[in-house]
Amino acid sequence: MAFDLDQFAETSVPVKYEDLDFSLFETQPLDAQTLRSLRYMCDVEYHTSCFLRDLLVTPSHREEAAGGFMTMWNREEFWHGEALAKVLAQHGIVVDYDELKAKRVKLGWSNALGPLKQSVMSNLAGKDFVAVHMVWGAANELSAVAAYRRLSAMTDHPVLSPLLKRIAQQETRHVAFYTTQGRERLLASEAAQKIVRLVMGRVWKPVGSGMMDESEVKHVMGHLFAGRSDELDKLDKRVQKLPGLDGLTIFRNAFARLGIPA
Repeated sequence: MAFDLDQFAETSVPVKYEDLDFSLFETQPLDAQTLRSLRYMCDVEYHTSCFLRDLLVTPSHREEAAGGFMTMWNREEFWHGEALAKVLAQHGIVVDYDELKAKRVKLGWSNALGPLKQSVMSNLAGKDFVAVHMVWGAANELSAVAAYRRLSAMTDHPVLSPLLKRIAQQETRHVAFYTTQGRERLLASEAAQKIVRLVMGRVWKPVGSGMMDESEVKHVMGHLFAGRSDELDKLDKRVQKLPGLDGLTIFRNAFARLGIPA
């Protein structure tokens, strides 16, 4: 079933939370580990504009469907960041643009050269880069959905849990787009299958890697998924369903490289 981009654009709205009583955080505050993970999630959502910037120098931006989707995707991720920032604010943790900008500046050349690295990689991969982009995006969004649902279940909080479920629900539409596009491009090219398999197997890392400190990546992934081999296997199986990617274990591999026991 094809992804309906027009319907996605027409129904793209900020995640709803006006009906949730945020004052409950005063009597039922979140623990420190959860707040640390939420801060990571919030920063990643707000940093989506950096990912979009990098992709604008690749062949993906010339694809009508990809270009249209990324515009709406960027908005929705920003709205997710706003919702999470509101939760953090209830706990005295303020997330603002200046702070995020400072974090990007701290990355120095690594951040500044992002578009150049993407451009070089896309030129090497040629037209098959779009397949890499789509499968990489699918993996990122699959992990985001799993993370939001996992944290929702772990906290079982009357405000946070439904909010995270709503964010996860919006993220599932992002998964649908990326997997649909990825499947089409992998079916059309055996070369794309080989390139995607190579890149995803050796290079893919959890969302936020390279943008966030590695200590934070390890904390969040360990907090949510340590000892959850079943969750990682489910994610890997979703990727393995794509043409030419059978047997690939990108999530297991990435967690092993981070030293997080599954």
